[in-house]
Amino acid sequence: MTLLASLPRVVDELDGPLVCTAVEQVTHDVRTFHLATPESRALLFEPGQHVTVTAEVEGAAVSRCYSITSPATAGSGLSITVKRVPGGPVSNWLHENLVPGGQVQVTGPFGSFGSARVPGRPELHLTAGSGLTPLMCMARSIVESRDSASVRADVVLVHHARTPADIIFRDELERLHDLYPGIRVVVVCEEPCGQRWRGHRGRISHELLEEAVPDLPIRDILVCGPPRYMQAARDIVLDLGADPARVHEESYDFGARADRSPATSSPSAAAGAGGVPDPSGASGVAHIVEFRRSGRTVSCTETTTILVAASEAGLTHPSSCRSGMCGTCKTTMLSGTVEMNHAGGIRPREVADQKILLCCSTPTSDVVVDA
Repeated sequence: MTLLASLPRVVDELDGPLVCTAVEQVTHDVRTFHLATPESRALLFEPGQHVTVTAEVEGAAVSRCYSITSPATAGSGLSITVKRVPGGPVSNWLHENLVPGGQVQVTGPFGSFGSARVPGRPELHLTAGSGLTPLMCMARSIVESRDSASVRADVVLVHHARTPADIIFRDELERLHDLYPGIRVVVVCEEPCGQRWRGHRGRISHELLEEAVPDLPIRDILVCGPPRYMQAARDIVLDLGADPARVHEESYDFGARADRSPATSSPSAAAGAGGVPDPSGASGVAHIVEFRRSGRTVSCTETTTILVAASEAGLTHPSSCRSGMCGTCKTTMLSGTVEMNHAGGIRPREVADQKILLCCSTPTSDVVVDA
């Protein structure tokens, strides 16, 4: 057998339909969808990354991003865990339509949330609701790999749920410390709702974190959950002495969108975080952007993204997050230069091939795009 033939069959990029192999009911409104990778190859990704899922809803393609929840050590396939959101077009489509044997369009993996981690440094994971999903992928990856003998993980995971019935992966959370002693789990319920609950109650607070994580200032902190939770978590950990440069976030909100999808900013104190271009220092000079295939041109200032300029001119282009992390608006730039402040929705090799994300690219010269 040759060395090449002995290497594992892997894939590091998805862009096409995947077949659903199983559906698991996690809570009353959360399901895990297990998807087969092409030719059953192992998917290479960083724990904490996500994929973009596209579904046809009422005749239109709609995309949303979901964190990968299967461990990075899995032999083949991947899983996404999706909370059904009232009015959320893609989450509802998945819950109502995707069954074993069905197909769904998947691209990715994307995102840089997991890259914020430094091997060997202690971590604090703060999550709420479905914000647990990328951090559960990290925990599962630690358990499956057992880490190396020289670099053992030291993770405190503090998860908040509304009620005990809303705790995602409840049984697994209760077993994590036994499976890997380097992971300690604290689960907090806001409203026990008459159910038997002997754990912590309430919301995130200074008192809770001081008790649960007395060495918080020395830890890298990863936060994921709804916006109000993330704001409260950020304020509290900074008050308790956390280094702002070691606080990293994965946001599950895109303004008024009904489906919540992750948008990474790391570190939280960085200017222009979240993939939104920072206009400071940019001029209001306008450049011409030509959409080669449609034959249209628009004027776009250096403080306006190309996607916004196109939309204001009546041009439509596929997009979803508008934050530089889902990859839906990826386009080839045929000529010109742009400033692109993305949040992991495009790979370095794609940038080298002159791909750009229109939602987070502002022109610094006249530009021609293949759209």
